[in-house]
Amino acid sequence: MSKPKGFEKPTGFRDYTPHVVSKLRTIERNVLECMERWGYRQIITPTIEYYDTVGVASSTSDRKLFKLLNSRGTTLVLRSDLTAPIARVVSSMLKDEQLPLRLSYHANVFRSIEEEAGREAEFFQTGVELVGDDSPEADAEVVALAIASLQAAGVSSFKIAMGHMGFLNGLLEEVIPGQTAEQEQLKEGLLGRDYVGYRQSIEALNLEPKLKEQLEAILRLRGGKEVCTHAVELSSSAEAAQSIAHLCAVFEVLEAYGVSEHVLIDLTMIGDFSYYTGMTFEGYAAELGSPVCSGGRYDNLLQQFGRSLPATGFALKTNRIIDGVHGIIIEEKKPILIQYSPKRRAEALTEAARLRSMGQNVVTLLLPEDGAGASKVSVEARTVQAEKVITYGSEEGGR
Repeated sequence: MSKPKGFEKPTGFRDYTPHVVSKLRTIERNVLECMERWGYRQIITPTIEYYDTVGVASSTSDRKLFKLLNSRGTTLVLRSDLTAPIARVVSSMLKDEQLPLRLSYHANVFRSIEEEAGREAEFFQTGVELVGDDSPEADAEVVALAIASLQAAGVSSFKIAMGHMGFLNGLLEEVIPGQTAEQEQLKEGLLGRDYVGYRQSIEALNLEPKLKEQLEAILRLRGGKEVCTHAVELSSSAEAAQSIAHLCAVFEVLEAYGVSEHVLIDLTMIGDFSYYTGMTFEGYAAELGSPVCSGGRYDNLLQQFGRSLPATGFALKTNRIIDGVHGIIIEEKKPILIQYSPKRRAEALTEAARLRSMGQNVVTLLLPEDGAGASKVSVEARTVQAEKVITYGSEEGGR
């Protein structure tokens, strides 16, 4: 392998120029303030965690984890999501806090791309976790907050697709009971939106027509509240029925929030993490074909850290919003330029400090003492692109 050039960086990582950072920080600030208004408190966890705890619990496949060894030979990982680290904290440092817990975060996460060319290995997420409440009200709250957060991030046109893991699990166990491998293959087809492959997997099962139709019918269970009625008719499974009742209750709460117009029920939606146990959802912006947010219920995750609590949450995929959504337009704030001669340095810098204390952006520039440098100074002053120029010249020239 050839030695990298001085300006190269590892594949999957990027530099953030000042304009992009301004957009990132604006989104971060707006969204976290939105979450705070809903009662969510911000939490920060380490960038590096133990593989045997957070690494295993994260449900990110091993090949996507960045692993490293510390000086004692213990395997560590760069965090691949924030949900598992927060579950660790909730089960330890926050175990005496009153439930439910509402926590928010904004941080970078790392996933090794390996053969997945074009995918970022480091990206930012902004999200929340609501811990200690298993009600439809809690699930509806995180969906409604996801909608408010997308709007705060400048995403004006989007749809939330909402499903439930329990319905699919119940349906599959009813139609092909005990066939775990076949069930997983069908789930993979739905997860990848490979409906052709999903139908081919059904054909390979050699089911009787009625059972085959049951599995194929789930592809048509997308739409509004009427989907709940069709779903109940499709499966007699107790788990499926309970899941649909919960999902419909969530939708009713979203109607009360006044945001149901942004939501469609999609029972092919199963989420891309194995720790999801109930309601799952993804948000799609009009400009993009890939999700800009995702979330759901994960009632079993905290058990891995010794505390059995229900939980639900979501994360905005902040990088996708920055790169693919044109909602927030950052106007660069031009600074005030104070240029000064050496003899009036103290006076000029005092004025710069005064203006900065008032919230102004100020840059300073030392003027050359000889007149020959005047043209150079004017070029430098234009390069600064100042909103206003204040000059402290020679004592004879005045301000």
